[in-house]
Amino acid sequence: MKPLFAATLSLTLLTSSFAADRVGPGVPAFWVRPGYKVTLAAENFGRDVRFVEVDDKGRLYVSQPTQKKIVQLTDKDGDGVFETKADFVTDRDAAHGMQFVSGDSGGFLWFGMNGAVCKAKVNDDGSAGEVTTVVDNLPAGGGHWWRAICVVADGFYTSIGDSGNMTAEEFEGSDRQKIWKYSLDGKSRKLWSTGVRNTEKLRVRPGTDELWGADHGSDNFGAPYGERDAPKADSSLGKQAITDKMPPEEFNHYVEGGFYGHPFIVGDRVPRLEFRDRPDIAVLAARTIVPAYKGGAHWANNGWTFVSKDYFPDAKGDAFIAYHGSWNSQVPVGYHIQRVTFDKETGQPYGGYPIVRMLSDDNKTVLGRPCDVVETADGSLLFSDDKNRKVYRLSKE
Repeated sequence: MKPLFAATLSLTLLTSSFAADRVGPGVPAFWVRPGYKVTLAAENFGRDVRFVEVDDKGRLYVSQPTQKKIVQLTDKDGDGVFETKADFVTDRDAAHGMQFVSGDSGGFLWFGMNGAVCKAKVNDDGSAGEVTTVVDNLPAGGGHWWRAICVVADGFYTSIGDSGNMTAEEFEGSDRQKIWKYSLDGKSRKLWSTGVRNTEKLRVRPGTDELWGADHGSDNFGAPYGERDAPKADSSLGKQAITDKMPPEEFNHYVEGGFYGHPFIVGDRVPRLEFRDRPDIAVLAARTIVPAYKGGAHWANNGWTFVSKDYFPDAKGDAFIAYHGSWNSQVPVGYHIQRVTFDKETGQPYGGYPIVRMLSDDNKTVLGRPCDVVETADGSLLFSDDKNRKVYRLSKE
């Protein structure tokens, strides 16, 4: 029986982790769960390798926000390795989240950038046609400048994160800490969800109209408890015993009118101590929709995908999440691709376990930092690694 890891706990040490037959050439010594294999799909990107998307011709798009561009790659011979690379769009400030939408004459690649949402026509030959700025008045800059994009039949969703760690922008008239639904032409919008800290990717669960996203928990939860001034209770935790375990990362089902707690409430309706004197704190807790699934504190869930095909046995309907890894934790945590299992009857997540782990066995050496996951036409998955600046293919062993 495969072990099921508690989502709210750190991953336990996985002994005898490296199996050469499950890691291909050019891939670091990741631990890969039996039944899966990781091979190199693309490399030599320069600086950043962030979000990934594929179009209906199997072409791969990789966002490189610090280089202000999105590159397109092609696997000409169908062997799972992308041989050619070319700039698709350039001079696009902090281009990040993407979604390909098929249509006549090649479809469109929608993408979010600093303060804007755009779409680029994809010509039949794969080149970019006209680029249209759909919305250009979103809040820009700040600590969370990412712009998620999720296109549906009657519009698109985008999220705008907190400008800092846990500001009170939610009730100050700001567009931040919210998910908005726009018309396809960007001319009208309505508020969808509030109390969101930093959701970088939004997608609809296959077969439903449910909007889902992975939201980052806030940092330094234990600071107002004086943990940094307390004696070391445990040498492995030092002076951050509370922050290292709180708050959890969130995988949320975002409903219209829903409030998800940030910055006041975290996890299962736990108030942050900084807001204890608010007279409405209990009301805010009662309003908060708790996470559908919780990852470990500071795992940093970034990009992810639902599985819609039958390629991986029994995984159809599940989610694969890239946990980018911690900075606000004394012990490195995260750094893995996790499969989140959904109950086929209720449509709700009920557990999760790592598929690819990118920490050494002693939990001290970071081997990779996954950023996003996307499903390909054949059902295998691609995931980015912006530490090694590569893209890998996750397939059956």
